[in-house]
Amino acid sequence: MATIGQRITPFLWYDTQAEEAANFYVSVFKNSRVLGVVRYGDVGPGPKGSVMTVEFELEGLKFVGLNGGPHFKFTEAVSFAISCETQEEVDYFWEKLTADGGQESQCGWLKDKYGLSWQVVPSRAIELLKDQDAAKSQRVMQAIMPMKKIDIATLEKAAEGE
Repeated sequence: MATIGQRITPFLWYDTQAEEAANFYVSVFKNSRVLGVVRYGDVGPGPKGSVMTVEFELEGLKFVGLNGGPHFKFTEAVSFAISCETQEEVDYFWEKLTADGGQESQCGWLKDKYGLSWQVVPSRAIELLKDQDAAKSQRVMQAIMPMKKIDIATLEKAAEGE
């Protein structure tokens, strides 16, 4: 009997780029790898030999990418948050995920070149937003709202009332 590892797996629908996307994400996130590829056979519905699904792991979380055709697109209704400890980490993920056609949004949100939404969030921002001092928390929120990529130093200054 097989054992169940991760019970819930994010399943991402692509037109034809599932393998390309998996390889891209594996190149961006450390501790990541492609786990396997399933190809369409004689009964399709995709062309025989083309990639149907690709299973990959990012930082210990398994995903499956499906080449299901152009019927469905990603929306901002679902996103993946990346917790970052330093500004260097924020900058790294922001640069990598907005490259080659990705799009910046606001408040730490972006879309990668495949249209998948990500939130690049410094843990310090969450700490400041949860501060017991409501005025401090509100100043931080006010500073975050116009930002695209979150800047920790600017949030620290806002928290102190500068």
